[in-house]
Amino acid sequence: MTILRTNNLTMKFGGLTAVSDLTLEVPEQGIIGLIGPNGAGKTTVFNMITGVYKPTSGNILFNNTDITRMEPHVITKNGIARTFQNIRLFKDLSVLDNVMIANHLRLDSNFFSAVARTPGYREKEEGIRKKSLELLDQVGLLEFKDTKSTALPYGKQRKLEIARALATEPKLLLLDEPAAGMNPQESIELMAFIKEIRNRFDLSILMIEHHMQVIMGVCEHIYVLDYGIKIAEGNPGVIQNDPKVIEAYLGVEE
Repeated sequence: MTILRTNNLTMKFGGLTAVSDLTLEVPEQGIIGLIGPNGAGKTTVFNMITGVYKPTSGNILFNNTDITRMEPHVITKNGIARTFQNIRLFKDLSVLDNVMIANHLRLDSNFFSAVARTPGYREKEEGIRKKSLELLDQVGLLEFKDTKSTALPYGKQRKLEIARALATEPKLLLLDEPAAGMNPQESIELMAFIKEIRNRFDLSILMIEHHMQVIMGVCEHIYVLDYGIKIAEGNPGVIQNDPKVIEAYLGVEE
């Protein structure tokens, strides 16, 4: 069953077409890759799916609901979360606080109860703390709960950003270059971690990644963009041997 589908998605910025007529699907519990050279339009696709950009044409269906014109916070509440190529943690807050902030998305309260810190609000806040600690335990970061987020090793900062996205209780997780800046060992650990969270949290995952070992190691199906146009799709073996993909990445001799 398909959890996400984009239909003929196009994004234009003035006279520049960043993404053209893109149709792709993410199946339930699938791990799908979106790759292409720099400037291919990959992050623009993520920005359209999450409501940052409103497509020039085409539409986006999530769980059979059209989310094309929804605002980002509404899309997040509907069950789509993302990470970013450049880590965007709350730098002056602890690991636990970073996750708790994301958990507040599901906190049912009003302005008065939050300001007055009513007994009901404090009870819900304690529930969020407990839930956040459980999540940190599940992703292997519990021992760092009181550590300032920027004091974590780089690979664990990446993991924390994913944990913060998981705190919003998504059904679809968008990962934007999660292996960026990682050393080979961290990349290997990341591949295992992505498969683990897919199974543990019953997730579907769409990921952008330049690290080919990671993409080929975890993705079941891959879409390739070049200058905003889908030039290929298929399983890792098909993509590795596709002449159009090789040309897009390596060029051709004249």
